[in-house]
Amino acid sequence: MHKIALIIKREYLTRVKKKSFIIMTILGPLLMGALFVVPIWMATQEDEKTDVLVVDESLLFKNSFTDKDNLKFHIVENMSIKEAEKQLDEEFYSAVLYIPQNIINSNGAEIIFKKQPGFNTMMFIEDAIEKELESMKLAEAGIDKKTLAAAKTDVKLRKSKYESGVKESKNTELSMMVGMLGGVLIYFFIFLYGAQVMRGVIEEKSSRIVEVIMSSVKPFQLMMGKIIGIAMVGLTQFLLWIILTTTIVSAAKGLLGVEKNSLPAPVPMEQTLNGQKSPMQSNLQANQVDGDDMGEIWKSVDKINFPLLIGVFIFYFIGGYLLYGALFAAVGAAVDNEADTQQFMLPITIPLVLSFVMAQFVMNNPEGPMAFWLSIIPFTSPIIMMVRLPFGIPYPYTDLWISMALLVIGFIATTWFAAKIYRTGILMYGKKVTYKELWKWIRYH
Repeated sequence: MHKIALIIKREYLTRVKKKSFIIMTILGPLLMGALFVVPIWMATQEDEKTDVLVVDESLLFKNSFTDKDNLKFHIVENMSIKEAEKQLDEEFYSAVLYIPQNIINSNGAEIIFKKQPGFNTMMFIEDAIEKELESMKLAEAGIDKKTLAAAKTDVKLRKSKYESGVKESKNTELSMMVGMLGGVLIYFFIFLYGAQVMRGVIEEKSSRIVEVIMSSVKPFQLMMGKIIGIAMVGLTQFLLWIILTTTIVSAAKGLLGVEKNSLPAPVPMEQTLNGQKSPMQSNLQANQVDGDDMGEIWKSVDKINFPLLIGVFIFYFIGGYLLYGALFAAVGAAVDNEADTQQFMLPITIPLVLSFVMAQFVMNNPEGPMAFWLSIIPFTSPIIMMVRLPFGIPYPYTDLWISMALLVIGFIATTWFAAKIYRTGILMYGKKVTYKELWKWIRYH
């Protein structure tokens, strides 16, 4: 154990002192923090002022465009499109909106701009034209617009899980996001740090440093020390990312003065057009029970068991990495250079890629038989269980305990097989290794 501890210390300190580790440890939280902070910051910024010159040859849209905060419409008559285009150079206009005379039949208009208008501006203009055309066509057909609007109904399906006499509200979309994020991180970390183990073994083997090391330690001790040392590097970086990202996001929210309850709920465009509320929106506000959509999302976030989620993530990160790390180490010991690893990497990567692909089907039925089996098989459980967990594992978490136990057993079994390949391959040079040769090494006593 003393020799393994020395190897772990060497692998750990060598990597955490590298500039690449320090840079990624700092850059990672900044990038992740930006994913949370930048959208909030952009939402607090005012859109650039846009003046739109409207050339309406149909004369049907005089009262269709209503100015709002940073968007102003200038409707002109008896002006050709050519004259309007010249106004872009001579006047302060940002864009020209051209509505042809046959708009009812063509259903097409054109906007000419000096600078690309924002997405919200384009959608506002499109919806204004669509709304006016729909009103005209309804009037021609003798259909009362108010009656049609009153008939529209928005059904809000609240999701709750019932278990052991307790009903708990659930947000399926949020669970999908959290589950996929956990699965992607596990997938990323296993490949990233597993490849580091393989490259480290190949470098030591090709430089013949391993021959000197093997004079003092056993192959198994060297392999385990390298795998655990790099695992500690990954765990250190992950924990630092969590701490720094949380700090950055909290500090940024404080500086921006953003509170979670102050974020506006998304409202359909047809309800906000021209500042008018539809009967559907009024009914929703009158019968509102749990608050707006954004409030419900934050309530769902508060209900997530983050200590359990982070604890299980760390377990599956370590367990999945140790299982695959042993296989990566065996591959590194079996070859002389990285180019020869391709033939042996396919059997290792297939379960990881398969679990990543199957994650979307698991999210559709997180408690189905396919989700159950994929979440307890050691080669797929690190990713699939992280996808299932946010949806809720039935108490008393039998699936989770079985999955964890099998992952530990799987790690021990793969380490035993990998050690047999490692002890022979680490000192083997110049020979093209095949699967048949690997099987012989495994059978050696």
